Amino acid sequence: MHRILYSALLYLMSPLIVLYLAFRALKSADYRGRWGERFGCHRLEKTDLLVHSVSMGETLAAIPLIRRIQAAYPGLHITVTTTSPTGSAEVLKALGDTVQHCYLPLDFPMSVRRFLAQLQPKYCIIMETELWPNLLHHAAKAGVKLMLANGRLSAKSARKYQSWPGLNCPMLQTLDLLAVQTRAEAERFEALGVAADRLHVCGSVKFDIQILEEQRARALAWRQSWGRQAAPVWVAGSVHPGEFEAVLSAHKHLLSVWPDALLILVPRHPEQFEAAAEKIRQMGLELTRRSRQQLTAGTQVLLGDTMGELLSLYGAADQAFVGGTLIANGGHNPLEPAAMGLAVLMGPNHWDFAEITALLHAAGALRLVGSGEELGQALQAYFAEPGALKQASRAAMEVVNRNRGALDKQFALVAALIG
Repeated sequence: MHRILYSALLYLMSPLIVLYLAFRALKSADYRGRWGERFGCHRLEKTDLLVHSVSMGETLAAIPLIRRIQAAYPGLHITVTTTSPTGSAEVLKALGDTVQHCYLPLDFPMSVRRFLAQLQPKYCIIMETELWPNLLHHAAKAGVKLMLANGRLSAKSARKYQSWPGLNCPMLQTLDLLAVQTRAEAERFEALGVAADRLHVCGSVKFDIQILEEQRARALAWRQSWGRQAAPVWVAGSVHPGEFEAVLSAHKHLLSVWPDALLILVPRHPEQFEAAAEKIRQMGLELTRRSRQQLTAGTQVLLGDTMGELLSLYGAADQAFVGGTLIANGGHNPLEPAAMGLAVLMGPNHWDFAEITALLHAAGALRLVGSGEELGQALQAYFAEPGALKQASRAAMEVVNRNRGALDKQFALVAALIG
């Protein structure tokens, strides 16, 4: 497939795309506005640097890099784009009016050209793997210098790219610099036609996660206010539909041994909060919603139905299960609970974080489970052996600390890009 055919298919699919957005809007109020931005119709000021991240995870990784750029180049006008409301909220929360922010338009040629004509950026940094053929083609055609930051490419994604070489290889060759996380990912990009001198192995900026003392203090204060200092407390973070029942079954297994155990269940997307609450009730568990109520002595599940609190909620627990891994999703970032000093549990579908998962697993900081039953058994095993739990906690923090430094390396490449 070539880019022209890809674009034609996009236009043919446009009614379905609009219906999809409308469906998302029915389920979540966050999708009901700002539609003009999705089609490049939003009024924008000219910018020097465009930074694109997808959702909350990529945005959290991008923010320290953006702050470093702002400190080094105070006169640089920066625009940050996302594609999800959660990413958008994080940009506004962390960077406020120090940057211009909007959604990245859908990859229709007309929308992309209109968007770029308004911004007229000199440089563009794309986080991780959010690569769009028309965006990169028209940006390169306009003379924009392009960089992939914190790049990752799983073996599964590389096979998908290889399926459409006429579309993907020209797209990848528009990139001037690629800062990738591992040597394996560099080799995959090179096999797709990226020149070796454009590839730089830097590690993941997610290892440079900064845990503020106020976050740790807030987490400890929450746990104390809940009256669960000595009780088993665990978090299931970024959980998807299809995993709720397995997670809740694991918790029921734990409650059979420790009746005062507490599960903090945090769905991945806000539109799933109600479905999670209903599933908790169906499983016969005592529910408290983080947004509405205070914990009681009888609370068995705290539903994390607020935004931006997951890291602190991790800090209020002893173990964490990272969601998107018991279904065929690819998983989410295990470094957040690891940096908080938690033993980590994940399912088998963690290909988006394969190298990070392997590092944590090899160090004894992470255990893999294949079902809700295995998750319950692993949780019980750790809580029954405080020494093993403490050792896994230390190993998790050591892995994070040992692999810091990617932010410095990637900022050096940004400086080279800007000149």
